[in-house]
Amino acid sequence: MKATLRLLVIAILMGATSMGSFAQFPAMQYYRSYDKDGLNVYETSKTDTVKYDGMKLRFGAGFTQGFQVLTTKNGAYDGTAVLTGADRTTLPNWKKYNSGKDSIDANVPYGTTGGFNNASANLMLDAQLADGVRLNLTLYLSSRHHQETWVKGGYIQFDKLAFLGSEFIDDVMKYLTIRAGHMEINYGDAHFRRSDGGATIYNPFIENYLVDAFTTEIGADVTFQHNGILALVGVTNGEIKGAIDPIAPTAADKDTSRSPAIYFKAGYDTKFGDNGRIRITGSGYMDPSSASNTLFWGDRTGSNYWLTMESQAANYSATATSASAMKPTSTAQAWSGRVNPGFNDKVTSFMFNGTFQLGGLEFFGTFETASGRSAAETADRTMTQIAADLIFRFGSTDNIYIAGRYNTVGVQLAGFKDASNNQTKQTVDRIAIAAGWYLTKNIELKGEYMIQNYKDFPTTDLRNAGKISGVVIQAVVGF
Repeated sequence: MKATLRLLVIAILMGATSMGSFAQFPAMQYYRSYDKDGLNVYETSKTDTVKYDGMKLRFGAGFTQGFQVLTTKNGAYDGTAVLTGADRTTLPNWKKYNSGKDSIDANVPYGTTGGFNNASANLMLDAQLADGVRLNLTLYLSSRHHQETWVKGGYIQFDKLAFLGSEFIDDVMKYLTIRAGHMEINYGDAHFRRSDGGATIYNPFIENYLVDAFTTEIGADVTFQHNGILALVGVTNGEIKGAIDPIAPTAADKDTSRSPAIYFKAGYDTKFGDNGRIRITGSGYMDPSSASNTLFWGDRTGSNYWLTMESQAANYSATATSASAMKPTSTAQAWSGRVNPGFNDKVTSFMFNGTFQLGGLEFFGTFETASGRSAAETADRTMTQIAADLIFRFGSTDNIYIAGRYNTVGVQLAGFKDASNNQTKQTVDRIAIAAGWYLTKNIELKGEYMIQNYKDFPTTDLRNAGKISGVVIQAVVGF
């Protein structure tokens, strides 16, 4: 990793110096800032505020260091010993749940103590290639799921097509934005406000939604914007990475085709008065057949709640000889506290978002409904998510805020059926109270108290009567 980072930094410095842009952060056309200025920015504007005066290279970064004190409880422990061996007594919850027995149940939740999590970092490179043409590349330098450097994705964005030499096309492009590449798809508005690895400055809270609608796919989209009216349509390969191998058929799903995914968005975004704004959008995403669709599981960096609601014996194996070989890890169990509907073969989803701002008061709401299934299933299951954020920003530059969030998910998880073989529904809800302070537009300190509850899970499931609660604090840098 050190060698990779060294070469990467050298390349950046050489490129930036050669174009005379290292001594400054050059302004980019049709661009969202990676600092506080990027708050409440959704699609990049069609307003041309930056004069093109040659090719430019700009690099940005996001860094996040967290400290958490979170506890996990559940009601699933039934006393059935599945792990044995004298060394098991060193596991954190052994005495609490096992009353001195030389064994531990698979449904014993992992017990964490207060402490620092590993820091996360992103590197973002933007290149102004021509007038109205920008290239983006984002790297995860370090994240919970991967500690080594790897690529999130990259895309090219066209807001002008002057190189075609057509006045008609120039007029049309005053209202259109075209993106193409391996990119974060523009489904819904919630993904513009989420934490993404080390880039957490847009999120007033610590964690993302329970069901996190975010993924990167290979494709293209076209966005129309004029007088507040927004319309978008896109098509992708429907998977998080490229693949040309056929899908293996299953007894339940003999369809071996990879269907393209279609997504769209429509809405209206307007300002009123001196400091008011209303934005309402509706989005849809459809993929009828995929080997591994990850619309609801595409975050490759991991949750910001570390090792919560994870099994004490998450990595147990018969050959394990020490406690450290059996406990959950931040990489293998990277999505702690989130909910995965498991719609990896087929998915149809709709998200509706509303934004209201008046002075320092800000409301953001989400209603999402989806259906789908895995390749092992013959019938679709359903999921519904509701979330509401209320934020009040104050201070001389709105640099201080307090916020509250309510988020609930009702989902039919695979394999959970009643005695009559009917699909049952599980519910997870979370309340979060947060506060933050932007010391500068690039530096933020934020904290959150959260309570998360699990309901209607089988008594044999780790999440039965589960509860996560506690405090998380993060120091954030974005530029």
